[in-house]
This record gives sequence, C-alpha cells and structure tokens, in this order.
Amino acid sequence: MSDTIVRTPEETAVLNIIDGVYRSWVANDADTFVAEYDPDATTVGPGNFTVGREAARLRMAAAFAGPLHDSHVLDEVQNIRFPNPDTAIVVSRSAVVMAGESDVPEDRWGVATWVMIRRDGRWLLTSHQYTAG
Repeated sequence: MSDTIVRTPEETAVLNIIDGVYRSWVANDADTFVAEYDPDATTVGPGNFTVGREAARLRMAAAFAGPLHDSHVLDEVQNIRFPNPDTAIVVSRSAVVMAGESDVPEDRWGVATWVMIRRDGRWLLTSHQYTAG
C-alpha cells in the first residue's frame, strides 16, 4: 500500500500558493511572498493584524530584514476543504525554524488557517491566521 496522497487539481492549486509563500520566505522576498495575496487579504499572527497585500508585504519585509532573516517554516497540512467551488480552507500545523536552528521546540508549533478564493479563474490567499502553541 502506498502512502502517496492523490490531490485534486483544486487542492494542488491552493497548496501551490502555500508552497510559494514558503519559498519566498526562504528567499527573504516579501514581494513574492504576497504575490498570490488578494489585495484586501487579512493576516493574523501573534501580536499582529494586517489588512491588505501591501501592509502584509511591509510587515514581512521588516521581519525578513530582522528576526526572520534566514529562517524557514515547517508546515504539515492537516485538512483541506472547499465550502463552495471558489473558496478553499486549509488548516496546517506549522512552526518557524529560526536561523541556526536544526530543530523546533514543541511549544513553538502552532496551527495556521489559510483561506483562498478563486477570482477570475485564479486562486488568491484572502486570509491567513497563525495561532502559536
């Protein structure tokens, strides 16, 4: 028996957005980090709330230039669902691996919720929330 997960084209499309966000994170590239964001996207994380793609870009540019420089994220998708054909919700377990770390303390793992919408045939991230611990 194989452990290979077969994804639908829609699942693959929304997971590609998450993969792109994390590739941009590794590159410390705030511009491409938000390239797949809806213009009015909201983001929520420990101690922050932003509205809009540009606000998210500015916050991540500062983080990549500072405490998140050379970090990366471990992300384990837990659930994908489509409440309607043009909305996807992905829940994942994730943790930031800081520069120089090889392991993540268990208390740094959290849960991320990603909400994507399909607009004019293109999937966009419209909301992201990360809850630590």
